Amino acid sequence: MEVQCSTGLDEPFAGLAGWRPVIQITAQMRVLVAIEPVDGRKGIDSLVRLCQDKLDEDPFSGCVFVFRSRSGTAIRLLTYDGQGCWLAQKRLSKGRFVWWPEASEPAKPLEAYEAHLLMAAGDVSRVRAAPMWRRVGRLK
Repeated sequence: MEVQCSTGLDEPFAGLAGWRPVIQITAQMRVLVAIEPVDGRKGIDSLVRLCQDKLDEDPFSGCVFVFRSRSGTAIRLLTYDGQGCWLAQKRLSKGRFVWWPEASEPAKPLEAYEAHLLMAAGDVSRVRAAPMWRRVGRLK
């Protein structure tokens, strides 16, 4: 995960337009999407417990967990970077997330390009990339 931020005095700060921290999803990262929607009021601690109890996954593994609100108008990303948890949210100004995976398991893995498309409120079921020839090693 790459996070862009600024601490220099000559750099813009978070209150100014054009500057914002970014969580970048790369091909080496594991992305899991929770199938069931969650209460949008859940914070980091509640989502960490949900990862452990419902998804049976380690929330401190560096995996990016994606959750959808019950209304389908917002998604939240939870990940751990070795120092602490990041929680990011995107709420659509208009419309809903049109695609969400279906599975018998509580979570479904996504490729990085699928996660990017999902975050743009796209329909992952209509897009296919070339098959993986060889997996990129995971970052440690």
